[in-house]
Amino acid sequence: MLRRFTLEYWIDDGWYIGKLREIPGVFSQGESLLELKENIRDAYHLMIEDEILPHVETQAEDIEIEV
Repeated sequence: MLRRFTLEYWIDDGWYIGKLREIPGVFSQGESLLELKENIRDAYHLMIEDEILPHVETQAEDIEIEV
C-alpha cells in the first residue's frame, strides 16, 4: 500500500533535517535532500515495525484536557 505524507525540512549547519507532519516523532537527517528522504522512509518503517511488534503491552484511554 502506498501512503503519502508531508515532509517538512530545513537546513541546519549544512544538514537537511526533516520530519513527517502527519506522524509525530518521525524525524531524520541527511547530507542531501535525497538522503533525507531515504532516511525518513527508513525511520517511518522502523516506527511501523515497532508498532507491529511492541516491546511492552500498552493501554489507552480517552482523557479530557481544558484548553
